[in-house]
Amino acid sequence: MRFSGRFTRRRAVRAGLAGAIALGLLLWWLLPTGRPAFHQSSVTVATGVKSGVYDKYGQLLGPVLAKYLPGVSVHLLPSQGSVQNIDYVASGRADFTFAQADAVADYHGPQRSRLRAVARLYDDYMQLIVPADSKVTSARDLRGLRVGMGQPGSGVNLIAQRLVRAAGLTPGKDFTAVPAGIDTAPELLEQGKLDAFFWSGGIPTGAVQELAAHYPVKLVQLGDLVQSLHKLGAAADYYRAAVMPVDAYAHLHNTEAVPTIAVANLLITTDRADTALVERVTEAVIDSRDRIGAVVHSAQQVDLRTAIYTDPLPLHEGARRYYLSVKP
Repeated sequence: MRFSGRFTRRRAVRAGLAGAIALGLLLWWLLPTGRPAFHQSSVTVATGVKSGVYDKYGQLLGPVLAKYLPGVSVHLLPSQGSVQNIDYVASGRADFTFAQADAVADYHGPQRSRLRAVARLYDDYMQLIVPADSKVTSARDLRGLRVGMGQPGSGVNLIAQRLVRAAGLTPGKDFTAVPAGIDTAPELLEQGKLDAFFWSGGIPTGAVQELAAHYPVKLVQLGDLVQSLHKLGAAADYYRAAVMPVDAYAHLHNTEAVPTIAVANLLITTDRADTALVERVTEAVIDSRDRIGAVVHSAQQVDLRTAIYTDPLPLHEGARRYYLSVKP
């Protein structure tokens, strides 16, 4: 009986030791060595309009974040785009989001000083799409037409308003401004209910690609507005002259590269976000570049050498720690 008792106790000790080892291994996997723990059960990422690049990027980034943030539920929140996204993060409705640099510079809400950047991602290219037989060769030719300007709260609407102003036009007076985003504008153009529409996004944008595959369209150059655009205030300084290559879209009726403007996209949060959590999010974004870039081609621009240039926002401390940890 004594032997049996000692044997039973020994088995119990061994079982307890095995359990402790298993728990230790689990914790080691959940919280990699050298990484501080974070205390948050869920994360919300505001994305964008269905069919837009923000939406697609967010759909692909969500599972990546879930892997890099074990035990944290990741939720995606659709939005109209940059302007609304910033409101969502500033108000606490979202923890992270995508936003154009010009929209960030324009934001002057009560939480402005709390906004922080995680990374510079890729550039948006401003696109003015018209039927292939359209006589529009500049935004100045939109007078008297029906033009999709993007939804209020979107980054495309912000830039489109500035572009038509730079072209000397006033929405509602010189042309009919239609609040149509990338989720509805292509169909409206195809149905003859729009004569043109603006879009700001990475190239190629899937919705434009799909439209061009079955309906003849072309891009209108916007390069003639760069100088006038830069006279419209400090936020316009975030626009740069750019060229869309002739092969940006496979089916467009453009035979030459198209001069336009571009603006940087940022991944943003606030100083309320947990430092360790932001460090892991930053790592996830950088590590997933090739995987996401295989589907969202503009994501291929994400690069350690440029990710830290997040003007007009300072880097979040967690992001700064990550970049320092991987600095050669």
